[in-house]
Amino acid sequence: MSDRNSDGLRDLALWRTFLAAHRSGSVSAAARLLGIAQSSVTTQLQALERSEGEPLFIRHARGIRPTPRADDLAARVSGPLDALALAVGTPSTVEAAPVRLGGAAEFLERVAVPALAPMLAAGRRIAVTAGVADDLLEQLRSGSLDLVISAVRPRGRALPTAALVDEEFALVAAPSLGVVPSPDLSPGMIEEHPLLAYAHDVPILRRYWRHVFGLRLEREPALTAPDLRALAAAAVAGAGITVLPTYLIADELADGRLSVLRPTDDPPINTLSLVRRPGPLTAAIAEIDRALRDAVDGIRTRGGAAVSG
Repeated sequence: MSDRNSDGLRDLALWRTFLAAHRSGSVSAAARLLGIAQSSVTTQLQALERSEGEPLFIRHARGIRPTPRADDLAARVSGPLDALALAVGTPSTVEAAPVRLGGAAEFLERVAVPALAPMLAAGRRIAVTAGVADDLLEQLRSGSLDLVISAVRPRGRALPTAALVDEEFALVAAPSLGVVPSPDLSPGMIEEHPLLAYAHDVPILRRYWRHVFGLRLEREPALTAPDLRALAAAAVAGAGITVLPTYLIADELADGRLSVLRPTDDPPINTLSLVRRPGPLTAAIAEIDRALRDAVDGIRTRGGAAVSG
């Protein structure tokens, strides 16, 4: 790197500021983490950009977005800086910054956030973002998130990815609907009952029909709601039949508010993966990874089988 002494330690403060900005996603947040003025963070980032000979961050309305060059530099310096902080016994900027976690709202509410509660009491800071997989992965690539629980496995090897859990899906309804559960249940036996769907093109229902019944679903839904928790509530109220991940409705199945209409040893599954930003695995992300894996081990009551990876 240009204009630098032989051991590189002269720029240590600049790299610490750079890493705080890269991990927090804003100048103001980096300033709070470091206990310095925002103007000082800006000045140090500008100095580092001059030293590198190119911009490292793109400024936008909600903060700063790292360039590919910044992502590469962060991957290279984060490990040594973390090790140095650990060696001298000082809090690491990385550990002080919130870990930015993304995922589907339903999984975050039912599984992820409760699993992370003990970490908050121990001083860990976590910022949670709910959304759909494609959008969350794009935020991960841009540096706006650190870790994503994704129903979509990203292409290529740029984003480190490991399987977390297989969601199992079941066809369910309230007993008040009068449908008798049976392994031999056919679509014709539930034709008179309304369908409750996540979207108008019924992706979850359509997949279930194809996987379990071996048929194409031709019916229109009576209710669409882009929130699986709302579909579960509607089903409990007797509004109709739907397909849901069993981890989400474990309590409703256990107490009889919902019934699995077609028990099967071969339910449709959907693999959720943990996808993290490039670079060394930090202690904070490793801790969240362990907590989430412990949590999914507890949802085996027709709630998804944990997988290795």
